[in-house]
Amino acid sequence: MLPDGEPVGSLSPAEAAFERGRQLAGVVLAPAAFAIAWLTTGDLGPEGQALSAVLAAVVALWICETLPLPVTALVGAMLCVVLGVAPARQVFGYFADPIVFLFIGSFMLARAMSVHGVDRRIALSFLSVHWISDRPARLLAGLGLVTAALSMWVSNTATTAMMLPIALGLLGALHQARAAGGAAGGRGSPFATGLMLMVAYAASIGGIGTPVGSPPNLIGIGLIRNSTGIEISFFTWMALAVPILGVMAIVLFALLHRLHPAAPRASAGASRADAELGAEMRTHVERERARLGPWTRGQINTLIAFGVAVTLWVLPGVLAALGQEESAAGEWLRTRMPEALVALFAAVLLFVLPVRLRTGEFTLTWSDAVRIDWGTILLFGGGLALGSLMFETGVAQAVGEGLAGQLGASSLWRLTFAAIAIGIVLSETTSNTAAANMVIPVVIAIAQAADLNPVPPALGACLGASFGFMLPVSTPPNAIVYGSGLVPIPKMMRAGILFDLLGLFVIWIGLRIMCPLLGLA
Repeated sequence: MLPDGEPVGSLSPAEAAFERGRQLAGVVLAPAAFAIAWLTTGDLGPEGQALSAVLAAVVALWICETLPLPVTALVGAMLCVVLGVAPARQVFGYFADPIVFLFIGSFMLARAMSVHGVDRRIALSFLSVHWISDRPARLLAGLGLVTAALSMWVSNTATTAMMLPIALGLLGALHQARAAGGAAGGRGSPFATGLMLMVAYAASIGGIGTPVGSPPNLIGIGLIRNSTGIEISFFTWMALAVPILGVMAIVLFALLHRLHPAAPRASAGASRADAELGAEMRTHVERERARLGPWTRGQINTLIAFGVAVTLWVLPGVLAALGQEESAAGEWLRTRMPEALVALFAAVLLFVLPVRLRTGEFTLTWSDAVRIDWGTILLFGGGLALGSLMFETGVAQAVGEGLAGQLGASSLWRLTFAAIAIGIVLSETTSNTAAANMVIPVVIAIAQAADLNPVPPALGACLGASFGFMLPVSTPPNAIVYGSGLVPIPKMMRAGILFDLLGLFVIWIGLRIMCPLLGLA
């Protein structure tokens, strides 16, 4: 679902009516869920009973989106204090967790990239490579690759919004080149639908590649740390997720290329040569690059801050891989430069590196910085508070023992498969952040009740929550490309269902391979 405050996109009247009905349903379902949970959980003690009722109401509100998602998270935290689940200092202390500051710093870096057009310049530079523009199939793969790579560091919504006009421009150039040679193609063709879906889907899967790429990643890392004491570093996450992302990208290209192939070329005498078609595409990309002008001081400064952050994020893992984890440098980086501090350090650099020193102009202004996604930060803080309190009050243990018995969770990888599937299903009906907040604590509790390693199931739920490809309202990228008018809902549903199923198995197999290799299973 779209985060609150963002437009839903071009929904049909029937879809808009369904959304309004779903929101109104929460007015009835949330109080009912609260009352039922309160009346049936008295054996958990006062704190557990109150938290169970709060959780039931919050989950209903998150699914129905009766209130903005961040507001619901705040309501849940407030009720925990009012009903005596925990004191205010403890409940609201989760909103100041170090991972929250990792969010803030990374969001500011992404904001600077957007303000100065660094992301667009990188995308156009990649697409100007001759080999990519020579064939429509290569263009499909190249556009997906650059979209996924950018989405590893910039939000999937911002990435899609930036890549959509680029994709539309490429379709226009392809259409002109094809029309001049007497062939069909470009806007309105099956290939156009595939290119739009590639932008949306690649932006969503790209987010799994780094901890800062998508909110569910940091939610999973935080809940795993709080409930098990296991720390998953930036380097470890990338070592786990990037190979899975690579396989996902290949599967996505194969699927969309199969479902939405480029129009067949006309006869040799009536069509342009491949070189001429590639030249037309490159001309369009170079025209767009020329509009950006030369590299600016703001763009260079943003790359410096970004490079500093990435280097300090991955360097501890590199030193550990080289056997230098206990060296003076490794120890200093681990204790004095945690990932949250690195993000803040890089963000502060944006306010220090000058663009025009004489006029006091710096890389990022506060008016730009405050436009980051504070709603996601509040949603994360509320989810982290509720998830952690589940374990402290015994609610998680009770839920885990009950579900473990019903589900027969005797196998680690069977539970992991189920966690991935539940994450994917929920991500189709609510935001990926809310889905992660709901699923991850539960699967951790089930694993612990069954005496299983909770890390793989939690990671499975986390990665599964980033999927949601069936409907325009499933994710912001879906809604954005649907608004282009080039993606009929039946086409999105067909591709989305197939990619959900394929992604389920890619994630599961990837975790089965990578978790043991990285010592996480």
